[in-house]
Amino acid sequence: MLRKSLILLSSTLAMVLITATSYAQLSNNPFSVPIEAEEGIITVNAVEFATLPDIDGVAARMMQLIDEPGTGRLFVNDMTGPIYSVSYDGRTVIEYINIDDWGVDVWANEFREGGMQSFVFHPQFGLAGTAGYGKFYTWTDSSNRRPRPDFMPSGDLDDHDLVLHEWTASNPMNATYDGGAPREVMRLQQPYRNHNGGQIGFNSLASQGDEDYGLLYVSVGDGGSGGDPLSMAQNLNSIFGKLLRIDPLGNNSLNGQYGIPASNPFANDGDNNTLGEIYAYGIRNAQHFIWDSANGNMFISDIGQNIVEKISLISIGANLGWNTWEASYRFSDGVVDVDNPRSATGITYPLVEWDHNDPILQARSAASGLAVYRDDEINQLQGKLLFADLLSGEIFYVDADNLPDGGQDPIRRVLLDNGTGAKTLLQLIQAKNRMQGKDPAPRADTRIDEGHDGQLFILNKGDGVIRKLAP
Repeated sequence: MLRKSLILLSSTLAMVLITATSYAQLSNNPFSVPIEAEEGIITVNAVEFATLPDIDGVAARMMQLIDEPGTGRLFVNDMTGPIYSVSYDGRTVIEYINIDDWGVDVWANEFREGGMQSFVFHPQFGLAGTAGYGKFYTWTDSSNRRPRPDFMPSGDLDDHDLVLHEWTASNPMNATYDGGAPREVMRLQQPYRNHNGGQIGFNSLASQGDEDYGLLYVSVGDGGSGGDPLSMAQNLNSIFGKLLRIDPLGNNSLNGQYGIPASNPFANDGDNNTLGEIYAYGIRNAQHFIWDSANGNMFISDIGQNIVEKISLISIGANLGWNTWEASYRFSDGVVDVDNPRSATGITYPLVEWDHNDPILQARSAASGLAVYRDDEINQLQGKLLFADLLSGEIFYVDADNLPDGGQDPIRRVLLDNGTGAKTLLQLIQAKNRMQGKDPAPRADTRIDEGHDGQLFILNKGDGVIRKLAP
């Protein structure tokens, strides 16, 4: 408890220090016109759906909400270790498991970047008699450095480990986890303390018999510090700065604990200098990826260095450009070249990108949550690709059926109304904090996730409240 309290108390100082060391570089701003602040605003109702408990007096550090249709529950994780089940009506919240009780040694660091990054249920979790029955996965920063990592960066840099675990419940319908200790699937030696793991997830559109069914996508940051100093994101022999695709129930990997799909872009090229696990590369610090149920498009949000945030359309073998490109702009020695955008071939440039220092944002910005709304309950969101800015609590949209081709001109805002008028998420959080008798949170840490029946939920790390968007 004391360790966690000290970590939280030092978070403000730590963010200042990392800004000074990793991001204090000269930059040019490619965007002369700010994000449109008034035109095209969509206002939707935001209702308080459920509340996760504080830990040591601190609001839950929510990262992801997942619908598990086989058991008829939502699940939400707290980065410090718990995974909670939430009933579909939001009235029942139960701690399903705390992975820190199982010797995982969750490393929840002072930068708010460390901890259980993501979790996901196998698509066969609730299907008795299948290979994936009862299985779910966690992607966690760990202070436990045993056993020896499967992947290590060049040099002796070793801040902590990043571990993929497989858990197997005996009866998935039980209110709490009833299985044994987890199986370790993959372990990475993390060189720096930031840009750790991102999301893990299964293709939500794949059905049994499809080539992509049961294959696990794993986002890995570039290893941290600033500017990718070890040049790993473009290195096809490095696990860092990549989106991986593996078969968690297979065994043809080097460690024998997972499978490498033959359809991966570098799985069969016969080159020992490429990793077969790679699905896409050139990624800096991707927090979220999704599939559009209308057409199968896959989108990914990737946090930028010191100028540009981006949302990209991703495909097999795609190179998103980092660290030679920051979004649409050549990147070198901490500076983006604004004079020759998109001037290289073979790079997947972003659909939309925006300025860290835009007037409606905070001093820094970070691309986070993603969702494509295809339900008809909230008419004004129909066909919109929604994405979030992590710190400010701003939620944006573009047209998912007429995708833009870069820049921030197409970006428009979504504001939330809980009965007190249109506000940003951070404004709602701060008002809730005052009701809770707490100091207003300085940042939102926004996430967007889809639940059952196409419902959209907004997560944050400021007040412990899960909000649902409504007509």
